Amino acid sequence: MSKWICSICGYVYDEEKEGKPFQQLPEDWVCPLCGADKNMFSQEQQKSAAPAVPVELGGDMKQLGPGELSALCSNLARGCEKQYKDREAALFRELADFFSAAAPAEPDPGFDKLMELIKKDLNLGYPALSSAAKAEGDRGTQRICVWGEKVSRILESLLSRYKREGEAFLENTQVWVCTVCGFVYVGDEPPKLCPVCKVPDWKFEKV
Repeated sequence: MSKWICSICGYVYDEEKEGKPFQQLPEDWVCPLCGADKNMFSQEQQKSAAPAVPVELGGDMKQLGPGELSALCSNLARGCEKQYKDREAALFRELADFFSAAAPAEPDPGFDKLMELIKKDLNLGYPALSSAAKAEGDRGTQRICVWGEKVSRILESLLSRYKREGEAFLENTQVWVCTVCGFVYVGDEPPKLCPVCKVPDWKFEKV
């Protein structure tokens, strides 16, 4: 008997306790805690003592486009709100709106493009940023990487379910977003605790 672990929230499916092998669960089975797809689970492995392989960032820093600047300023506004800096938050929101209005329309806004961007973050972006943060001893950025990767994985899972089930996936239900880490949950009510950052349900917003 094996244990299978959700890569997003850490929920453990124990085959011995559940009385059913994980592989025999239906393909539309999802994590009872965070709603992640079955393919987001991996079999528990013995911990290896092998050192992590650093990822080279490479290249020069690039100039951010209007859309990226809008997202950055929006996040900074959120950070100021959490520190009760209302004036600074208002200024960052104003900047976010300015850059958002200046951003050109996405030439290929389809499903496949969105999934491509998410996979790029998971396979390249977060590993590179996490490696650089570890090298600098930046624990704050390392935490951001852990949260961000889990949020990206739930987005990947939700997109896969949406592609498989279509509009029926969102009928008669709600979509909730954690205002702290960005975790997205589909259900009638938000989870009592965010599966990623562990804040209470009142930190979720319905969208």
